[in-house]
Amino acid sequence: MDNRRVDVSARRLVNQPPEVVARYAMDWRHDHEWTRGIKRAELSAPAPGGGFGVGAEVTRTAHFLGRRIDYVLRVVAHEPPTLLEMKSVAGPFPMHVTYRFDTYRFDTAHAGGTMVSIRVRGDAGRHYRLVGPLVARFVRANLRKDLRALSRHVG
Repeated sequence: MDNRRVDVSARRLVNQPPEVVARYAMDWRHDHEWTRGIKRAELSAPAPGGGFGVGAEVTRTAHFLGRRIDYVLRVVAHEPPTLLEMKSVAGPFPMHVTYRFDTYRFDTAHAGGTMVSIRVRGDAGRHYRLVGPLVARFVRANLRKDLRALSRHVG
């Protein structure tokens, strides 16, 4: 078993339509408001057509396990309001983050909401090799907290 591999996900129902939730969550300017540990985010490279979309790069400054981490995520899929995928192109370890925003109907008589899911895959690297399982638990716990914060900001 490779203790360095990380593949964790979390999901939460948010009581707003996907368009509302995705508009907020896909806007990198809000990253620090709802994503745990992120202190700063900036659009470091626009998409080829300008703005945010496939090919754009966002530089995030975060704190993880007591250390400052700067990393760059490149948008590899951008399909508002349902999907955002980003892959690290610079940082301490490779990662791939997938955000999904799926319509959720409570029942036919009530308005729907959004089932938001976040999946993080990557390699914890040699520095975290021995604590890989702990890293996975830590990331999963933070994803759950992120989703609660997202729900508070848009709900």
